[in-house]
Amino acid sequence: MTMTEQAAVPGRQVLPAEERYAVELAFLAAYDDGPRPPGWALTPRAVVTFICGSDGETLELPASRRVPAGDGPRPPARLTVASKFVGERALVERCVVTLAGERGLLLVGEPGTAKSMLSELLAAAVCGTSALTVQGTAGTTEDAFRYGWNYALLLAQGPSRQALVDSPVLAAMRAGRVARVEEITRCLPEVQDALVSILSDRRLSVPELAGTADALVAAAPGFSVIATANLRDRGVSEMSAALKRRFNFETVDPIADADAETALVRGQATAVVERAGAAFTVDDAVLDALVTVFRDLRSGRSAEGWDVERPGTVMSTAEAVQVAASLGVAAAYLPGGDVLDQVPGHLLGVVRKDDPADHARLLGYWDGPVRRRAEDGSAMWRRLWDLRENLR
Repeated sequence: MTMTEQAAVPGRQVLPAEERYAVELAFLAAYDDGPRPPGWALTPRAVVTFICGSDGETLELPASRRVPAGDGPRPPARLTVASKFVGERALVERCVVTLAGERGLLLVGEPGTAKSMLSELLAAAVCGTSALTVQGTAGTTEDAFRYGWNYALLLAQGPSRQALVDSPVLAAMRAGRVARVEEITRCLPEVQDALVSILSDRRLSVPELAGTADALVAAAPGFSVIATANLRDRGVSEMSAALKRRFNFETVDPIADADAETALVRGQATAVVERAGAAFTVDDAVLDALVTVFRDLRSGRSAEGWDVERPGTVMSTAEAVQVAASLGVAAAYLPGGDVLDQVPGHLLGVVRKDDPADHARLLGYWDGPVRRRAEDGSAMWRRLWDLRENLR
């Protein structure tokens, strides 16, 4: 997950990764002139550095590679590359190797573990764009993976290249870029299987254009597919064995280190509140307590080793960010009272999303770890224990 703030651009709330980090991408393209797979904008090593950062080291461009000003961003002579993903470097390296081998990559895991963000960062670094994306839903059709038609042109002149409307996947095939499929398991199985021949044969036939040069589209070097799947979500469709074999599976786990998760929540929430036009003023102690609650409920065990009944709702880092951001916005625009007083209400809103019985599980957590920490003398947890009535 990223902690780097994005530049403000009038009219757009969020920038794609290739624009948000354009300077870093330009710098790394000039900095590492080693071998790169066909069609790649960066070397595999530079892709890993872009996502994982340079470990605090300031990288310096050799004088011979300093790029004069042009249409794109001019890379600086020196740059410290920030880490954008909190997770194992080995995971990122395996993802990069998979894409370099032109094999499909499937990122799986619980909701809120930054699978989509990692997919976006990989696509931006590998091919310069993360925009060739299909959002999987129960209503997604094969056209999203194959092609459609401009029906006005189709009726006027019949099947032709001009009337053909490329899907994001077909556009990626033509250009040798990375296509992204979000929530692939939310697509119906027969729709998912439209990818089987594409990933196997690396070509797509257009029967309506039979007899013309456009009847067969071959994938250009560099084409690959990154898909994501929340396997715990309701409403998912099982992938066929044939499709599974065409992907390398990589599991993105929740953040293991509590301090790293707290820092990420702080950075992400700060960025959200600043986009809302205010400063983030939530106390660090409140954030520490918030992240502790999420981690306890997510794992089913407190940091002290006490058993906790896990709610059915996934207590993800992404949800923690949203709660922290809500606290920050409330503190900025609706001041008055202690921001800690709002924590139980926000937590109740999170756990009630899936299972009404989770309300009782949250109360059980308050009667367990929260009460025991309060009895141990912590003023913060004592105040949270006093707020138990807010969970009714």
